[in-house]
Amino acid sequence: MILFCGDPHGQFNHILLAAEETQAQAVVLLGDLEAPAPLSELLAPIREITWLIHGNHDTDAETSFRHLWLDEMGARNLDGQVVTLPGGLRVAGLGGVFREAVWHPDPGSKLQGKPVFASAKEHAARTPRQDRCEGRQHRRHWSSIYPDVVDQLAGMRADVLVTHEAPGYHPYGFEILDTLAQQMGVKKLVHGHQHDRQDSSGRWEQQGFQSFGVGFRGITGLTAAGEMVVIRPGEFDHR
Repeated sequence: MILFCGDPHGQFNHILLAAEETQAQAVVLLGDLEAPAPLSELLAPIREITWLIHGNHDTDAETSFRHLWLDEMGARNLDGQVVTLPGGLRVAGLGGVFREAVWHPDPGSKLQGKPVFASAKEHAARTPRQDRCEGRQHRRHWSSIYPDVVDQLAGMRADVLVTHEAPGYHPYGFEILDTLAQQMGVKKLVHGHQHDRQDSSGRWEQQGFQSFGVGFRGITGLTAAGEMVVIRPGEFDHR
């Protein structure tokens, strides 16, 4: 079984327990980790089978940032790439959130969906030196979504796409993620961020893929038969 874990916000014991109880082959964290210690230490028993994407809160504090990006687990970030998990399942990741200061793809946004920066590299080049983080853009924007990452993923193929932001079915989701999932040919899209687990099954045929939200500190498992099952409902926080 593969476990998809909704926003932990600093708590990981339930993930370790679920991985042990289900004998998970892989664990995927859906962002907003806010690790209170280096992630490799917190997840030591399962770090070799764990993958992740980052969320918006993973750049709020210097400690959260360092415990993810500057830890060895930072190399397990799926953002912008596809990895093949046990059983041959191809999983792709898109971490972070859309921000107007970088790119808000909604045509109703301030810039009518046009990006301010095409890439993190471009953003860093235009960021004053004193405001840069690790020689790149401001720390906050390490968790912003840039067009070049979406474009890069669009040229790849995967079975499952994990995102922090929700796709178009969600009231606070983005249709561009539907388009991305369709371009990649994924069968399932799994997301966190919204802290809920809404039923989107009525849109699956129209979307061309199944979409699943994983609740606040919730866990959803993917079985070998391809079924999604709730392992832990989550502490629902509808914001």
